[in-house]
Amino acid sequence: MSPRAIPQLADADELMAGLPRRPGVRYPVLVPNDRGLARAEAAGVDAIAVFTAATDAFTTKNIGMTVAASLATFGPILARAAAKGWWRRAYVSTAFGCPYTGRVDPQAAVDVALRLRDLGADEICFGDTIGVAVPDQVAEVVALAEDAGLAVDRQAFHFHDTRGTALVNVAMGLAAGVRTFDSAAGGTGGCPYAPGAAGNLATEDLVYFLDASGWHHDASLEGVLAAARFVAEALGHPLATKVGQAGGWDPRTGASTGREGGR
Repeated sequence: MSPRAIPQLADADELMAGLPRRPGVRYPVLVPNDRGLARAEAAGVDAIAVFTAATDAFTTKNIGMTVAASLATFGPILARAAAKGWWRRAYVSTAFGCPYTGRVDPQAAVDVALRLRDLGADEICFGDTIGVAVPDQVAEVVALAEDAGLAVDRQAFHFHDTRGTALVNVAMGLAAGVRTFDSAAGGTGGCPYAPGAAGNLATEDLVYFLDASGWHHDASLEGVLAAARFVAEALGHPLATKVGQAGGWDPRTGASTGREGGR
């Protein structure tokens, strides 16, 4: 990303170059244009994500292009990434609602997703950028996309917990067959071009929910809680997520687990 646009990501290439890599884990980076692609390649990445939106108003604020212009830009980027053998994800932000134009027609979000698929994206992630989605809307987008030829195993979702609906939206996505969801340790994140957007779905809340619901995954709740506390301390903010405060729960003993200081 341009350091001028989002200063928090200015040192992303330095981070990527020094990041230990675990086999079987993808480390995708956001790439908005040719300059970003060159930085990504120099940093040794092998997975990228391009990002547009379902509304022109948001893409213009976010990346300085209309949706159509962004698709024209991303076509060559995705093609070059494919030629390098890189994994490719594409985001459709504001898939449920836009901070500038209001409610988004789910078919509009799906139409953009299909264009991105046709440009060579391996996976399409629908973003609830301002946290307005509810479960019925999630089910509708999944079904519309699947009916249009975008298989459920190529769909992903990115929920913000602005209004407390992120986990119920995950539950609906799981019921519809989706298995890929974005989250952030400590519920960090947001978007400077999405007024009112809170942080992303907290990884610790998601991991607790998946554990308690019997879903298999390879994340450690204790490890995620340690990461979330590290991030909160580094940012100088208290850890405000539900599981971050309460810890996990051992159904065999009834005791809380993973709470800071063992309390």
